Amino acid sequence: MKHNFGAGPCILPKEVFQQASEAVIDFNNTDLSILEISHRSKEFEAVIDEATQLVRELLSVPQGYSILFLQGGASLQFAMAPLNLLPEGGKAAYLDTGVWATKALKEAKKFGTVDVVASSIDKNYSYIPKGYAIPTDAAYFHYTANNTIYGTEVFDKPETALPVVVDMSSDIFSREINVADYDLIYAGAQKNMGPAGVTLVIVKDDILGKSGRVLPSMLDYQLHINGGSMYNTPPVYSIFVSMLNLRWLKAKGGVSVLEQENIIKARALYDEIDRNPLFKGTAAVEDRSRMNVTFVMDTPELEAEFLALAKERNLIGIKGHRSVGGFRASIYNALPLSSVNALIDAMKEFEDTHTA
Repeated sequence: MKHNFGAGPCILPKEVFQQASEAVIDFNNTDLSILEISHRSKEFEAVIDEATQLVRELLSVPQGYSILFLQGGASLQFAMAPLNLLPEGGKAAYLDTGVWATKALKEAKKFGTVDVVASSIDKNYSYIPKGYAIPTDAAYFHYTANNTIYGTEVFDKPETALPVVVDMSSDIFSREINVADYDLIYAGAQKNMGPAGVTLVIVKDDILGKSGRVLPSMLDYQLHINGGSMYNTPPVYSIFVSMLNLRWLKAKGGVSVLEQENIIKARALYDEIDRNPLFKGTAAVEDRSRMNVTFVMDTPELEAEFLALAKERNLIGIKGHRSVGGFRASIYNALPLSSVNALIDAMKEFEDTHTA
């Protein structure tokens, strides 16, 4: 058995893979593949309707919010959000906590002024800034909920009266949130929702149409809402697999159950990192991500040897991002505790062979 700690595209449940593969041959006894059915067919309309309803149910999305399945990843949302929400000559406030937050604010600068309210670049993004002031004259405040590269996570929404935009690509569905606290949530699917190719957007309807901009049709949230996520041909297969995965999540007991499992997995791995004299975490303890556990070795020269052991033990995808080094274990919803324990066992074995 391989233990997939890849940061994304990432692990999904085995039953989802099985159901998805069967639909490639014959979708719902239509004698057609899910890859070839019309996105305007009643069969696919049922898929997108169910996926929408599952998102609404699992996240308790209130009335007055629209749910969209778009393309272009979170990276396109870096531009779509300011295009739709930032008036000409306006200002937006951004929190800088890593690569993806930086890319988001760079895109926003193309459409107006960006006030970077705080940054943790001074310590290579190893913590979440605290105690910063958010300007009251900005059109919105944007932050990245979980930083996959640096292993930090924002668990409490920053307090502000501004509309709040959040990138939840790598922790959506991993913990309970109050959607009403946010005005725009976006998330690439390829961590906890489904495969790469579709992006979830949850937007408060009454914040739209106020920027005064003339928007390209494909970048206008309202046109996508009016078209039911089918203004153009949607990523049919990615939406279908996401629907299957959301079914699995519901059958598990919902987001609250997965949150408790994620807490247990993260705690077990962090406990071993803190106990084992060969390893140390890279993120501030109070900001440690439950989704992406980043750590290094006290003796960097041993890292290649530990990676070789990990490969022998079928621990896949734990090499750290080049900007941090060391190791990164991504422990998304579908990764079982048994895989985390397999990594812990390898760390203990390495300790036994490298300490007196």
